[in-house]
Amino acid sequence: MALAELGVVVLDCPDPRALAGFYAEVLGGTVEGEGDWVDLKVPGGQALAFQAAPGFVPPRWPAADHSQQFHLDLVVKDLDAAEKGVLALGARPLDAGDRERGFRVYADPAGHPFCLCAC
Repeated sequence: MALAELGVVVLDCPDPRALAGFYAEVLGGTVEGEGDWVDLKVPGGQALAFQAAPGFVPPRWPAADHSQQFHLDLVVKDLDAAEKGVLALGARPLDAGDRERGFRVYADPAGHPFCLCAC
C-alpha cells in the first residue's frame, strides 16, 4: 500500500511564468498563476509546477560535482521535428550529436536537463 501519491513535480527557476510558458509550448496545456509559483496543467498528464528560487544556479550536465538532480523524459514521435521546435523555444543541446540513438539531451531556458525520447 502506498503512503502517498505524487502531487506535482516542481522545478526551481528564476522566472516561473517564463519557464512554464516554455513547457506549455513543448507539452501543451494551460499556465495558471503568477509570482513565485506557477502551474502548468498538461492535458491527460501530470501537472508541472514552477517555483521562484532566488540565487538559482542551474545544474551542469554531465558533471558529478554539479548534479543534474532530476530530468524530464519527453516522449516524441519525430526527434528531428521536436528538436527543431525546442531549439526555437530557447532550449540548448547538451548531448544531441548521436543521431542514431533514440534520445537527445537538452537544457531548458533555466538550465534544467530534459530528454526528447523516441522510445
